Amino acid sequence: MAFGQKRSDIKYGMNVGIVLKEDQSTGYITYGKVQKILTNASNHPHGIKVRLSSGEVGRVKEFVQ
Repeated sequence: MAFGQKRSDIKYGMNVGIVLKEDQSTGYITYGKVQKILTNASNHPHGIKVRLSSGEVGRVKEFVQ
């Protein structure tokens, strides 16, 4: 399972890269800190949906050090 598909891998305040709904066709990644985890399921094939501290919502695609 790729990173971002398991809810247990995502923590509040973590720096992540997400793909916004409008960027799904291009795969453009937006970076920020997790403010809220929106997906209730324990895993999701397209990535866990989160809200960043900037207010942007998308699915987690990568972890940023």
